[in-house]
Amino acid sequence: MSQDLLALGIQELGLELTQENIANLDSFLHEMGRWNQVHNLTAIEGEQASIQLHLIDSIAVLPIMREFLRCPTPQIADLGSGGGLPAIPIAILQPEWCLTLIEAVRKKTAFLQHVRGRLKLKNIEVISGRVEVVAMQQPAQFDAVISRAFTSLARFLELSLPLLKRNGLVFAMKGKRADEEMEDVCLDAWHLVVDAPLHIPHLAAERRLLVLTPREKITPLERDH
Repeated sequence: MSQDLLALGIQELGLELTQENIANLDSFLHEMGRWNQVHNLTAIEGEQASIQLHLIDSIAVLPIMREFLRCPTPQIADLGSGGGLPAIPIAILQPEWCLTLIEAVRKKTAFLQHVRGRLKLKNIEVISGRVEVVAMQQPAQFDAVISRAFTSLARFLELSLPLLKRNGLVFAMKGKRADEEMEDVCLDAWHLVVDAPLHIPHLAAERRLLVLTPREKITPLERDH
């Protein structure tokens, strides 16, 4: 798959991929395709579509995440992780980051545990349960929360709030409805840090990454800025 990854534009994202990275991404897609035949993990099929809409779409957020997550080993929660997107591609490329994948559907958490073992991803934890329950068990434990096609932006922020540490960040991967969804966000409660377009090589669909932080968890020093 390495040539397919390069041909579909992963180099255009400005990321350095090792041969081990490529091999692990290849294994991840292979396992997803194999499990999908039985467990219906995703509606997207075919290698080219999977590379673009799963791998590259997930990895495209990394330059912005790297800019904002300055601590060496940030704790990141992926809400409604599903088949492990975007968390598993991120974990493969950022082995020093600690990712917690929260998913309520057991067949999907079984897949995530399988991939964790298969790829020896020691930097991920899989939690089978509803986000609301996990938030009560692990309040204020995460430097960042991320999600891809999980729920509406307003609901995602509501679920993220109790999970975040002070100055924690929400990374919301959105498409063409991002402006419409932002209209439902209370800007008295949330500060929009950045609204960045995501360029997915050879893909016409609009992608954006919204980075927000809750005002109640901004320290006075940060608020002044």
